[in-house]
Amino acid sequence: MPNFLQQPWILAIVLNTALLLPAYLAPKKLLTPEGTLHAWVLGVLLFGCLGWRGYAVMMVYFLVGSAVTRIGMAEKEALGIAEKRSGARGPENVWGSALVAAICAIGFWMLKVWNYRELMQFGKLPEWSLALPPLLLLAYTASIATKLSDTTASEVGKAYGKRTFLITTLKPVPPGTEGAVSLEGTIAGILASALITIVAWGLGMVPHQSPVTILICIVAAFVATNVESVIGATIQEKYDWLTNELVNVMNTAVGAGVAIVLGLIWFKVA
Repeated sequence: MPNFLQQPWILAIVLNTALLLPAYLAPKKLLTPEGTLHAWVLGVLLFGCLGWRGYAVMMVYFLVGSAVTRIGMAEKEALGIAEKRSGARGPENVWGSALVAAICAIGFWMLKVWNYRELMQFGKLPEWSLALPPLLLLAYTASIATKLSDTTASEVGKAYGKRTFLITTLKPVPPGTEGAVSLEGTIAGILASALITIVAWGLGMVPHQSPVTILICIVAAFVATNVESVIGATIQEKYDWLTNELVNVMNTAVGAGVAIVLGLIWFKVA
């Protein structure tokens, strides 16, 4: 590999351009033109901050999430409950899904740079900072697991849910209703969060190489997904500014936060 490509940020630009240019030109769009540009920015950011492993986790989410969105597309379009643009992601979808993950990645990268400088200047790392990198990686993974769980639960529930209930009252409601849940969708969401977390664990993106950290991310995703359903059932339709994309940011933030809390407890016990 040429020496200039060994720099992570240069490699990030080259890689994302090479991957997203065919996606932009392809007849079957996974992203809108604007979504492609924003996905490029996100991809460069994640690769530069976390390297190929962190980037790979987000790519798995994007591919699986895009595939899930197309499950039962004809039926969902007929009922008027399909994702707009046949599931093609725009800028709002990119950042609604990945803003929290991006913040975790930037925090991890900044801490790594700061630690390097501290190591060079003082010969040791501040003791308190040692717990932050693994917690940020855990939060990064949990936020992605949360979004994939939410997407999968929603799309599978709309396509295959035999009975859907409003999460706050358990009264039957039509598929696609804000705050609706189904057994099929819930199980699919748990499996999706397990899948992405196992991928992240295998790549070394889930710290403290223990199966317990996999469970932490799955639990965090489950809690956050249900919080998102409660928001949808109670207050989302009351406020015009509370868009699906903003709810997604809140949803993934809850997943990351729960993972950090559980991670702190586990790291102290282990």
